[in-house]
Amino acid sequence: MLTGLQIAVMGGDARQLEIIRKLTEMDAKLSLVGFEQLDHAFTGAIKEKIEDLDFSLVDAIILPVPGTSLEGKVETIFSNEKVVLTEEMISNTPSHCTIYSGISNNYLTGITKKANRRLVLLFERDDVAIYNSIPTVEGTIMLAIQHTDFTIHGSNIVVLGLGRVGMSVARTFHALGAKVKVGARRSEHIARITEMGLTPFLLNDLEQSVKDTDICINTIPYPIVTASVISKMPAHTLIIDLASKPGGTDFRYAEKRGIKAILAPGLPGIVAPKSAGQILANVLTQLLKDDLMKRKGKTQ
Repeated sequence: MLTGLQIAVMGGDARQLEIIRKLTEMDAKLSLVGFEQLDHAFTGAIKEKIEDLDFSLVDAIILPVPGTSLEGKVETIFSNEKVVLTEEMISNTPSHCTIYSGISNNYLTGITKKANRRLVLLFERDDVAIYNSIPTVEGTIMLAIQHTDFTIHGSNIVVLGLGRVGMSVARTFHALGAKVKVGARRSEHIARITEMGLTPFLLNDLEQSVKDTDICINTIPYPIVTASVISKMPAHTLIIDLASKPGGTDFRYAEKRGIKAILAPGLPGIVAPKSAGQILANVLTQLLKDDLMKRKGKTQ
């Protein structure tokens, strides 16, 4: 149980509702910032404006998956009011206060570091990334079906990267009957691709490997699907870029060539917000429990 914990949940989308539901069930006290348009009421949760929140009582701050903008703005789907998190606010929290976010940027990392508060990035955890790969794959299949006029079965699929998402994507499209090639840099990844019964290639050979591609799925978060690569693709190729913004694709050149290219980060929150929220809620609950036990152990 999380009895006695005071948690501020700031902004976010439908995934945050599952987090709120789980934390209230665990008996935490919640301040909801950026939720005034939410009709549903949760026992133990109070809607507050950020300027009215007493940060000196907050044990943890839970931000949306994107964290904040570079100006400190927090995304609020359930509010029209501007919510901005500042260094001063974080500095006013107790020294043990932990900030939880999906990802970070220079602003969020900077203000937490200056305030000497711990920042936990959920999407850097293997368990969250692996669980999230499930709705990501389902969303990728949905996009592939929506934006092509041919079946996945028998198609030539190129997957770039064999990380946690890339592996799940490659395995699933292979299971659907596609002919899957996977590009990687590390020799152990080439070995794993071979073991999975897929066709490996080195990313240095990417231009030669996309010449017969029907669907190219990128998971690498840096410019990899360049103009030179796109120029070698057939005109009907669909590019689905799953990397975090701004993705790894030259979208300008893809449009110029008439190739459909879709930037699709955050698919779990779009195609399965309930499941994606439950994944985050379960991990957050365990992390908060662990922090509470550590603090209790230090005070005893």
